[in-house]
Amino acid sequence: MIKILLVCNAGMSTSMLMGKMTAAAKEQNIEAEIWAIPDVRLNEEWPKADVILLGPQVAYLKARVETVTQGTRPVAAIDMLSYGRMNGTSVLAQAIALKG
Repeated sequence: MIKILLVCNAGMSTSMLMGKMTAAAKEQNIEAEIWAIPDVRLNEEWPKADVILLGPQVAYLKARVETVTQGTRPVAAIDMLSYGRMNGTSVLAQAIALKG
């Protein structure tokens, strides 16, 4: 089981990506819990996650997120092309690679 937290400004565009990632996980028989939040909810949500992915529009938050999590979770910005194309398979693969 991998728990993936998606963070963006309002949580709306990442909600669409979350659906694509969930479908990709089911197709690949990967147990995944994926949810999307606006950045203002980060402090309450990050402890539940194994991996934190930032929408490209909030990539500038990476250092802050790493500080908040004290380096206990891998954090990365989602590739802009994968995000723009809503490529759930690619973003899921990124999360799995980050978890290691």
